[in-house]
Amino acid sequence: MKNIILFVLVILSLSFSARSQTDSYAVYAIRFASMGKPTPVSAWSDQAPDKDSVNIDFMVWLIKGKDGKNILLDAGFLNDIEDAKDFGVVNYVRPDSALEKLGLKAADITDIIISHPHWDHIDGSGLFPNAHVWMQKDDFNYFVGSAWQKDGDHGGFNPRDVRLFTDLNLAGRLTLVDGDNKEIIPGIKVFTGSRHTFNSQYVLVETGSKKIVLASDNIWVYYSLDHLVPASKGGTLDNAGYVKTMQRMKTQASGVKYIIPGHDAKVFSIFPAVASGVVAIK
Repeated sequence: MKNIILFVLVILSLSFSARSQTDSYAVYAIRFASMGKPTPVSAWSDQAPDKDSVNIDFMVWLIKGKDGKNILLDAGFLNDIEDAKDFGVVNYVRPDSALEKLGLKAADITDIIISHPHWDHIDGSGLFPNAHVWMQKDDFNYFVGSAWQKDGDHGGFNPRDVRLFTDLNLAGRLTLVDGDNKEIIPGIKVFTGSRHTFNSQYVLVETGSKKIVLASDNIWVYYSLDHLVPASKGGTLDNAGYVKTMQRMKTQASGVKYIIPGHDAKVFSIFPAVASGVVAIK
């Protein structure tokens, strides 16, 4: 009997070890542009004081696997897009060029997880010719359909991105994720709830030693996370859901440090730099 128990324990140990190796990732935040001037925190977080300011960066996140997987959360934007002019974008580097700081080419990206379909997060998706794209089904359906109807809301959406994602779908390069708490790639789960857009999603990455939440715009800046207040007006379709989702993230990550907002430049002072504009989330 003891031999049988020992055998089972060895098998379980080997299985756990194999899974840990398979699901092990390194995670990086990569800045590719910034806003030229600090903005009031109140522009990003409800109830924040007008006197306090925050530096805003545009970034993508690389999840690099040992098995050759190079996964992006979001794809940034091309600098010719008209929407960018309103944000006073400076120090722009095309997202695929920014990846070269980590020794990667555009063709090396195997997957792109789209947190939501605003132009600054999806417009660069066409830069990565071999990437399979993952997006929430309800977000996609609203983005390409209802948003453009008479009573729809297409604020933050760009028509050329609608065409791009329609083409990705036709080419079989788009998987529509149906709902909350879905493991789409081993060790990588997506969750919904904050409703930054119709059904935006965030990512939980199990690196092996840490659990990291990449919130993207499901948290704009640290102020909201620190004070558990929703985004400022227009930042969510569900204020209560936005706060509840942040509370949930705190139960999922290996500490609040490992919850990463979508636009707060403070990210690049918290974590160790590995290149200019690139930090390792560890």
